[in-house]
Amino acid sequence: MGIPVMILGESGTGKSTSLRNLNPDECFLVQAVRKPLPFRNSWIDLDQQTMKGQIIQSDDCAFISQVISQAHKLGRNKVIVDDFQYIMANEYMRRSAETGFAKFTEIAKHVWELVMSATNAAPDVAVYFLAHTETNDVGKVKAKTIGKLLDEKITLEGLFTIVLRSIVDDGKYQFSTQNSGMDTVKSPMEMFSNRFIENDLNTVDQTIRQYYGV
Repeated sequence: MGIPVMILGESGTGKSTSLRNLNPDECFLVQAVRKPLPFRNSWIDLDQQTMKGQIIQSDDCAFISQVISQAHKLGRNKVIVDDFQYIMANEYMRRSAETGFAKFTEIAKHVWELVMSATNAAPDVAVYFLAHTETNDVGKVKAKTIGKLLDEKITLEGLFTIVLRSIVDDGKYQFSTQNSGMDTVKSPMEMFSNRFIENDLNTVDQTIRQYYGV
């Protein structure tokens, strides 16, 4: 089975910047919304004829699932999906003229199938879902979705064993690895030695692989 990981955080707290030390040739970066990376880099758009490059622009769950399932065969052991909430939001906006609640159930199903494709990926493939956060009615910070109805259909963080959160403290960009009591952060026992670590996805990836013996 693959390794699905969720990384939550407000815009500007270092989620995309955490990619800076990854080897692009080991990755596919799926962008739901096309945008430049916030650091100097050599990442380029994927040429599907030569399979050179890394960046794929898509918000289609079925297509992204195919990317994940083919990653190992194509020599990539990491897939980054950024920004995850726009996969939901974009489908919702395309279907905004539809009445009734059926579309919310269908969007939830599409998202569930996408995360399941990460779980069912090759054992050496880690899939990182980068997503924005929102604060619910009781003050708990969670993954941003498109409304309470979707939350009732699918609790995103419940599909993951590892949920990190990007934070900025006195100018330091970090990942939180343990639950604060008012968020949905979690990680396996003894995977990370510190509650707060540098926002370096390459180091996170190495730590996860060492923990699981991948």
